[in-house]
Amino acid sequence: MSLVVAGRVALSLALGSVLLVGCARFDDSAASPFTPEPTFAPANPKAPKSTQKPPPRPEGPCIDPDPAVVSTCLDSTGGIVALGDTALVAERRTGRILKSVPVGESDPQVPPVEIAKLAVDATGDGGITDLVLSPTYHEDGLIYAYITTPSDNRVVRIAQDGQPKDIVTGIPKGATGNHGALEFVSDTELLVLTGDAGNPGLASTPSSLAGKVLRVKSPAPGAGTEVVLSGLGSGGDLCWDGADSTWVTDRTATEDRLQRVGKDGSVSVGWTWPEHPGVAGCAAGPEMVAISMTGAKALAIAEVDPKSFAITTQPALTNQDKYGRLGGAAAANDGAIWVATVNNDDNHGPFDDRVVKIPPPSGGGGTPD
Repeated sequence: MSLVVAGRVALSLALGSVLLVGCARFDDSAASPFTPEPTFAPANPKAPKSTQKPPPRPEGPCIDPDPAVVSTCLDSTGGIVALGDTALVAERRTGRILKSVPVGESDPQVPPVEIAKLAVDATGDGGITDLVLSPTYHEDGLIYAYITTPSDNRVVRIAQDGQPKDIVTGIPKGATGNHGALEFVSDTELLVLTGDAGNPGLASTPSSLAGKVLRVKSPAPGAGTEVVLSGLGSGGDLCWDGADSTWVTDRTATEDRLQRVGKDGSVSVGWTWPEHPGVAGCAAGPEMVAISMTGAKALAIAEVDPKSFAITTQPALTNQDKYGRLGGAAAANDGAIWVATVNNDDNHGPFDDRVVKIPPPSGGGGTPD
């Protein structure tokens, strides 16, 4: 996706400069040169930590006492995209796209605002599974979504007060393996990750759109596709580092994977997890990839060599067991990483599902807090 997206020690994402949804102008004809996301500064390891605790939040239904939690009591989430001080999050099963807004430390969470709702088939793991903003979102307000319908999985484009327009259709649908992801890597190039529809054989079949990373140039209704990467399992996410690398997460029968697709089309494996921690969303920069995990219930931070693009040390886990199963991930321009939980797909707590703004890693190259 989207997405989201770059809290980092040297994490910088490119999602496109944007305005808040309420201020955006929706116009299919508007266009301007692609503007990359601002570079996200690392946390200052020398800055003293404040010892003053924020006042407690008031108690009540759907008010999580954790000040990092922005939105609560959502249905099971899909993709998430950071929008400066806010984020857009999708509810996978309802098809709703919501704007999640932080409030003061001592205030209760503000209910998210619904900005769009799509008709989706949420059976199995289908529904709306990812979002990405148009590269000219600050002008046209367009949002792209990966959704499941009664007949297929597809990519649609959403404008205010207009019906969704189909961009890519006919992606195979199955009882499982419907999760997909989206990421713009230039102003005219959209990458689409598709799941294997529960049939691993389709992922290696050239004529099938399942289990692939597809390139869509100048995405518009009826746009054609070309295959960038084949052999994917259950879809995870796509995240571009703003320069040389697009990272891909997926899950197969033997392992969970993080793979890299280079600007030149080269493909390499960044890391594999035979223990199946449930890799999901990701956010990337030149020196780091953050991966949200459902099974491990954590955010993993993988350090990337900026010259070789290799990951040589086990990704470190942060915030493990703090928020439960983490699905979508996106980066904010203050170095924080927004995540959306998917606990309603399993055992959920009183505030699930939630949107959480995780502070930047502490910096200095150590294991995140």
